[in-house]
Amino acid sequence: MDPSTAPKQTPPAPLAPTAFEIPRPFKTQLDNGLEVVLFENSRLPLVSYRLAFYQGDINDPRGKTGLTSAIASMVTEGTENYSSKQLAEKIERLGASLNAHSSDDFTIVAASALSLYRTEVLDLLAEVTLRPTFPENELDLYRRNTVEHLRFQRSQSSFLAGEQAARLVYGEHPYAVASPSPADVEALERDTLRAFHADAYIPNNAILIAVGDISREEFLNEVEDQFGGWQKGNKAVSEFPAPPTRTKRTITIVDRAGSAQSNIVLGNTAIDRTSPDYFPVLVMNQVLGAGASSRVFMNLREEKGYTYGAYTRLNTKRLAGDIEATAEVRNEVTGDSLKEFFYELERIRTEDVREDEIADAKSFLTGVFPIRAETQEGLTNLIVNQHLYGLPADYLETYRDNIDAVTIADVRTAAEKYVRPDEMAIVIVGDENAIIDQVKPFATDIETYDTDGKKKS
Repeated sequence: MDPSTAPKQTPPAPLAPTAFEIPRPFKTQLDNGLEVVLFENSRLPLVSYRLAFYQGDINDPRGKTGLTSAIASMVTEGTENYSSKQLAEKIERLGASLNAHSSDDFTIVAASALSLYRTEVLDLLAEVTLRPTFPENELDLYRRNTVEHLRFQRSQSSFLAGEQAARLVYGEHPYAVASPSPADVEALERDTLRAFHADAYIPNNAILIAVGDISREEFLNEVEDQFGGWQKGNKAVSEFPAPPTRTKRTITIVDRAGSAQSNIVLGNTAIDRTSPDYFPVLVMNQVLGAGASSRVFMNLREEKGYTYGAYTRLNTKRLAGDIEATAEVRNEVTGDSLKEFFYELERIRTEDVREDEIADAKSFLTGVFPIRAETQEGLTNLIVNQHLYGLPADYLETYRDNIDAVTIADVRTAAEKYVRPDEMAIVIVGDENAIIDQVKPFATDIETYDTDGKKKS
């Protein structure tokens, strides 16, 4: 049969969504102030631990940028009872994982394994958290590797654009710092790491979350054994300047002579993670540029062919946040790309989104959410974020309802409030000589930096 004459078939209706349900957590607190949360889930013979500290990279002491991330990287590289190699070998024998990392707002030590080895893994988690020794040979290796990585970063246009965008959007707030410098890393000393670890890794500024096939009574006994003797410390009180209030559009060019492309980032401050506007802004951003069917993607890639991908991104942090639009485009269409970006940024503010657009955005957001919770680690990460940001107790169960409740009017209100084209910082990494005349119509305030992050005269 000729396919063109075959009768059209209607796809079956989607199944009704099933309720998202997770067990009620058990919560307690040790005498030393350590919060303990347990989600008992025997669906799989797995257990995941997260020991999280309410302290991150923004809490680096003045003049010691990179100290928090260095400590997180180094706690698994040698302890009082294990060398780095011995620790790695034991983790491998257990088929487990153990790592630590810091973000802007938090530091997390994470471990997971088959529930059969839950006691051994919790012991290792306590070992690296409480008893790291920061061996000099491992610290030297960390310094050399990190400096090389920082040099590599400076060869990437995306890093250079993000560095300048953070500086412009956040000003004197520590969110403005994209990374330490090589000099910061080379200045790290073992005694400094040990002293700051003692001050920062304290139980009364931490939460231990366990998810999986684990007995409450056994778990609590093990937690008391491992962490009950951990001494309280003094929680640091940090006060940070607010991000600047922008009053005009500006252009910052990072000059890469000979570059054939321009990496464009446009940004302004938006919302923190606990904002009551979170769900309207999330849906608005999905329509505007969060996916391959969004407005900016369809415009700059599908219609104009300026780029392989154009997107908007919502960055929500504990104390502040921003929204940005980004794309890598050919030099010769840099100005035209800015024109189309600003067209879409204005349109989302001044016109109601269509019914099909908001329906598609909601369908994606509600559909992908349960997928994130299908694995043990995915569910654990959702639970950890819920607790670290202080989100409501029923946040995960009501997530899809909150998305579905967003209206067309809510989307436009969110856009009017948080998408502010006339105040945006425009950052372009590319060949200044090839793009300067194209970008002049978009702002009168233009500055140029080199790839080392230094302002050109």
